[in-house]
Order: sequence, then structure tokens, then C-alpha cells
Amino acid sequence: MTHRVVVLALDGAIPFELGIPGRIFGAALGPGGEPLYDVVTCTLDGAPVRTAADFAISVDHDATALAGADTVVIPPFAFADPPPPDALARVRPGTRIMSICTGAFVLAAAGLLDGRPATTHWGEAGRFQKLFPKVRLDPEVLFVDDGDLLTSAGAAAGVDLCLHVVRRDHGSEVANRAARRCVVPPWRDGGQAQYIERPVPEPHDTGTAPVRAWALERLDRPLSLTDLATEAGMSVRTLSRRFQEEVGMSPGRWLTHQRVERARHLLEASDLPVDRIARLAGFGTAVSLRQHLHAALGVSPITYRRAFHPQEPAPMSSARPGGR
Repeated sequence: MTHRVVVLALDGAIPFELGIPGRIFGAALGPGGEPLYDVVTCTLDGAPVRTAADFAISVDHDATALAGADTVVIPPFAFADPPPPDALARVRPGTRIMSICTGAFVLAAAGLLDGRPATTHWGEAGRFQKLFPKVRLDPEVLFVDDGDLLTSAGAAAGVDLCLHVVRRDHGSEVANRAARRCVVPPWRDGGQAQYIERPVPEPHDTGTAPVRAWALERLDRPLSLTDLATEAGMSVRTLSRRFQEEVGMSPGRWLTHQRVERARHLLEASDLPVDRIARLAGFGTAVSLRQHLHAALGVSPITYRRAFHPQEPAPMSSARPGGR
């Protein structure tokens, strides 16, 4: 028997993520080409729902379909308030439940994630943590597998999660074939951290902002805690306390973070060799840069550059079928 996946489309559904489960699970085939998953989509009442785009969608099933699911998927949706806590009331106990992006809000509203690890889109992490402080949220990973509850980060991270589930259910060979059919990588290096925007605070005349602005202009130089304290006109102890109060981390951790950000920018926007970028960012050596970037983002400098550095367009002949 095929494994039944039921996708719950809520009002304001985001079309791209709504289609991910059907596309990925539908591409997972057995050795004889037989489908391994049966994917159906439902709404709470069976009526059409609006999407976040300029069209609505209609479905063939209402929430009674949830009771027959082996796996339930909650894609993201646009909303102003937390979702109703009874949205999953028809799901049988023990059913595997997955969320994509802000679909995690539905799981959390139902109390399913209390005390458990989870993730969601990094841009919604702050609101999520305020609404659901009992959830052990990790906003830097692509997905979290906690057995019967699985959550993913935003948008394309739903592809990563669905491929992971196929891999868990049927092994790497089936998952890799499904990825090839969908023309996506079977596994992405790193986590959501490499996509998070972290704007640098604007300098002000009080607190540690002036010394932070001063340090940002000298990231390529050795900077000790004493150097920072002297420039700020504070004791080391006072500077450390102010940093913790104002930016939520120690001066040393903040400095390392800014150096990683500088390296990210140079990897994205320049063709400089990695060892040169390491020196400009204040890491000194390519080995040190590689260690710090992997600790922060889970990827190497080369992998990060390959993902984010603009590439030269391919010759037209290589883009045509049968091109040489």
C-alpha cells in the first residue's frame, strides 16, 4: 500500500510551498516505477481558499481526509493572527506531521511543539518565539527532524525536508532519483544561517555603538578586548557588560560575527582569493576563515561562494538541447 500524505491548505496559502509535497513525494518511485506516496490536498471545510497570490484554489477533500493520513503536511500561509488551535483536531494520534515555513505556527498553536525542537522561516523567528516560548526554536537550520514532528525553514527548505523524509522512508537511492526528477540537489550543505540578514546597527553617540563603528573600520587588524575598551573609554568589565546589554553577546563573539559577515560579503561580491579574504576579514589565514565560517554557517568558503557568487552565463550552445 502507498503511504498517504495529506496536505492541509489554509486560507492565504503560499502556492510555491503548497505544491512542494505533491512534487517531491510524487517523484518518489519504487523499483518498478510504482508511486510510493499518495498525495491529496484538503482544506478545513472543503471549500476553495484564497492564496497569497492573485488566485484561489479549490480542492476535492475537506478535513476528514486528515483522519486517514499517514503523514500530514502543513504548508505556510499568510496570516495576521495565530492559527486556530483545533486545525489538526482530526489528525489521528501517532500520525507523522510536517510543517513548511510558517506552517510551524499551526503545530505550535496546537501545543504539539511544547518542549520540542523546531524551526521556521528566520524572518518569523522573533514572532514565533514571543508567541510560543515553550518551543525550542532553532532559526538557523534548514529543517528539524524530531521523529513524528518535523519542521522546516522557509520556502525551498520544504524541498529539503520532503527529500529527507523520502530518504528516511526509502533510502538515499530513491531520494536521489526523486531529486533528479525535480532537478534539485538531493542534499544542501549548511543551514538557514547562511541566508539570514543581519544588518549592522547604526552608530550613535552613546553606549558601545561608537566603538563598534570604530572596530568595523579595522576588522583586518588584530583587535583585543583591551583595544576596544580603551577606544570606548571604559574598563574591560564595563565594556563587556554594555555589549551584553546592547547587542546580546560578548565583545569577542560580536567581533567574530562581524568578521564572518565581512567574509560573506567579500565571497559574494568579489573575486578575491580565499586567503586574501581571510586577511581582510581579520581571520589571518584561510584555515581560520574556513573554521569560523563552518562554525557559523555550516559550509566552507568555497561552498558558500559557489552558492552566492554571481556566475558567468553559460554559452548559448550549452543551454540548447544537444548543444556541444
